Amino acid sequence: MANKSSIDSIKEELLILETKMATEVGLRLNMLRGLHSEQFESGKNLIEYLTLRKEDLRSLQDDLHVHGLSSLASSESHMHRQVQAILERLGKSYTEEELDMCTYSFSKKRIKDKSQQLFGKQLLEDIPSLMVTFDSGFADNYALVKSLLLSGMNVARINCAHDDEATWSKMIHKIKKASKQTGLDCKVYMDLAGPKIRTKLLGKGKEEGEIKVKDGTMIWLADDAKGFDAEEVVISPNEPGIISMLQKGDRVFIDDGKFGGIVEKVKKNKVGVRINRVSSKKGLIKNEKGINFPDTILKIPSMTAFDRSCLPFICKHADLLGYSFVKTVEDISILRETIKELGVKNPSLIIKIETHEAVENLPSLLLEGMKHRGFGVMIARGDLAVEIGFERTGEIQEEILWICEAAHVPVVWATQVLESLNKSGMATRSEITDAGQSANAECVMINKGEHTLEVIATLKNILKRTASHRIKKRFRFRSLKIAEKFMAG
Repeated sequence: MANKSSIDSIKEELLILETKMATEVGLRLNMLRGLHSEQFESGKNLIEYLTLRKEDLRSLQDDLHVHGLSSLASSESHMHRQVQAILERLGKSYTEEELDMCTYSFSKKRIKDKSQQLFGKQLLEDIPSLMVTFDSGFADNYALVKSLLLSGMNVARINCAHDDEATWSKMIHKIKKASKQTGLDCKVYMDLAGPKIRTKLLGKGKEEGEIKVKDGTMIWLADDAKGFDAEEVVISPNEPGIISMLQKGDRVFIDDGKFGGIVEKVKKNKVGVRINRVSSKKGLIKNEKGINFPDTILKIPSMTAFDRSCLPFICKHADLLGYSFVKTVEDISILRETIKELGVKNPSLIIKIETHEAVENLPSLLLEGMKHRGFGVMIARGDLAVEIGFERTGEIQEEILWICEAAHVPVVWATQVLESLNKSGMATRSEITDAGQSANAECVMINKGEHTLEVIATLKNILKRTASHRIKKRFRFRSLKIAEKFMAG
């Protein structure tokens, strides 16, 4: 027989949590009423989930499990109703009006409906939708586009950081033609390029477009090559104002983290970075490679002048608009106001989580995005891994999935999915495991490569095998820093 005092203790703790959830929701009612009407219950559940996740509930979870009760794991989408269900088992009675309408079945349907709204109807309902990144060559290859659609592509991704409107138009024409001919729906997703923080060699190696560096090399970041010797390595981050934002001790990563360094010297209009990690075999820093500054608060807009010039075309042709390098609520507000000023239709919004700041601000970003009826999140794991550290990527992508599930916000799992298979025709073992993890998202993005059709076939096979297992994990609720930060705000 269960110990009565321990049962009473569990009940008391759950009642306290329920009161806290009601209090936090009450404090944010005005915020919740500002969401799209179809997002209200989802926003409310997000607040309730974050209320619990600012606490360390591991001991309570163990007690619940020992007594044969739900440990609250896998209840992100209907947290308050799950607490109520446990309390009912422990003797508390609720009126019909008191019971939270956000049940397991309600939330499951809500996420399914939102995913279908964003990514279209799927032929295989038990696996995530498949998004395929288009290469320039797709614009002149109708047979390939049709084959991708027949193989299971639900969403075609066009990255506006590459090519131009003429090429994008060709891609869209072939997508629409293939969709009409096959009778299969395919959504068009277009990314805003965002600020292009990329290498531009100004000094040594400028003519070749690459420069060899090794551990201990001092490289300089500057907007121009004035005052440097011909043998010095000078690189522009290709975005005005960044140099003045850097401070001594800030980390700098180049080319997806293949090169790492520390800001050692700060001078007028230039900073010296001492390279302390070279992971590339050839040790070549090339033009047009990404640069990340994880310790630096970059006060540059997420939307550039180029992005603004692309918006009329994107809003006319795209079903989904991808917003790159979103960091703050203001970034989303600026995009919304810009679209309103242009007087064009508003595609469904997908914000890309790819910076440390975006992770910290995730709950606020979700609530701002949920002012839209159609809204989703992309975990852009390439830049994100460099920004937060590769060793934290697995942990953070799980946290993003949990928080988005609590908000009933569909997630796109992106970057390097089966990338070796796509480029070389052979997948690594770790890639297969990673692809299996992607079953926890509502959509999986495949990058461009030579073996895209094979990647789709392999990914579908993996997802079919793992989808039926994915809700059986049991997570423990230690306190989440993201939740603590939001609830304290």
